[in-house]
Amino acid sequence: MSFPKQIPRAVKELRLHLCQTGQTSRGVRQFIQSQYPSIKSSNPDLKVLIREAAGIEPRAFVRFERGAESVTSLSNLSEKDVASELGRLISSQTPGSA
Repeated sequence: MSFPKQIPRAVKELRLHLCQTGQTSRGVRQFIQSQYPSIKSSNPDLKVLIREAAGIEPRAFVRFERGAESVTSLSNLSEKDVASELGRLISSQTPGSA
């Protein structure tokens, strides 16, 4: 599964936690650099929060309607794998998804 260009309205927030310099966060940093502009231009009302802290495990959180949240680890993933994992996370609780 790839990262959707248009994110469903049921998704209220996308949070990415990563280390600024750690190798385990490299794919997440690359994903942010290449995909963030298109994500925001396609989804201007979506809250995208990027949290950097030294030495933490890279993770993604997706908050849905009514406060439901899903989380996954992004440790040691490539940029492409980060996009796939986020796409899977977004579709995990979106109504009408497989």
